[in-house]
Amino acid sequence: MIRVWFNHWFSTVYKLIDMLREEKEYYIIGTNQLNNAAYKVVCDEWYTEPVLEGEPYAQYCLDFCKEHKIDVFVPRRHMISISKRKNDFEAIGTKVMVDDYDKLVSLNYKSRAYEKLRSIGSVNIPDYYLVTNVNDFKAAYEELLKKYKQVCFKFERDEGGKSFRLIDNSRRGYQALFKKQSTRMPFDDAVNALSETEEFSPMIVMPYLPGSELSIDCLTTSSGRIIIPRVKTAERAEKIIYDEDILRMCNDIIDSYPLECPFNIQFKYLDGIPYFLEINTRMSGGFQLSSVAENINILDIAIKKLFGQNKEWSLSGKDKLVTYIETPLILG
Repeated sequence: MIRVWFNHWFSTVYKLIDMLREEKEYYIIGTNQLNNAAYKVVCDEWYTEPVLEGEPYAQYCLDFCKEHKIDVFVPRRHMISISKRKNDFEAIGTKVMVDDYDKLVSLNYKSRAYEKLRSIGSVNIPDYYLVTNVNDFKAAYEELLKKYKQVCFKFERDEGGKSFRLIDNSRRGYQALFKKQSTRMPFDDAVNALSETEEFSPMIVMPYLPGSELSIDCLTTSSGRIIIPRVKTAERAEKIIYDEDILRMCNDIIDSYPLECPFNIQFKYLDGIPYFLEINTRMSGGFQLSSVAENINILDIAIKKLFGQNKEWSLSGKDKLVTYIETPLILG
């Protein structure tokens, strides 16, 4: 049995673990800071993680792999710190599903990725400003308003869009009740918040892209590239679209960033044009939708790849709709 560890993952990893269990050759160990995470019920063993950050967390992971004889570690939390210790994991016999440190660092600084990909003719890079103080923030905002209707911002290093804010100066009142406010912020409030510190972490200020989000799940194998584009909609259903232009953009990006582990490319539309947002160097929250839509166990393929094995796969190449339902689970 191959002993696989998932640390502090999204709840959607439940389905991916369930698909692995169907292969009858995996023993699954799960951990999370939250003891009642949903994927607990499909793990053979379960542990609650300590609250640690950065290098101390990477050391905890290394010790955990030693203690539990982990064959494959599939990390989500603190991937950069873990990738920096990748050789230490290999030394104890644990294969880590994470790309090399240099690649992760480059991609986690979005401005670096933007500048590297700007030279690719097929990829549209949005206008943006990288700022670290409130005066530059105000200047960037004013410049973007000359060309775009709305402006947004978030810190350059961010996960899950936690710091994302759309600048919304519309008058608060009855109409505001119909809009989700948690990600909306008046310009004056943003300035006041940023003024609390003389210099802040690098922040990207860019036009707001109001169109649909395009999320592409990818894995490079010896048989070719698995590229499954999903268009997210306001509904639960997501569209699998094998558009030639989208596939060309993805292939051009992968040529520039040849990642070995599963990853996700994100675009967002503005006036019908898809603009590159970022590359997530891990499986996306919707990775299971792509796997089910094409009826291929991409995670199993990726694990076999770590052991130098090539598992055959094929994509239908057909557009389709995929959705999901809420499933009640008994946690204990």
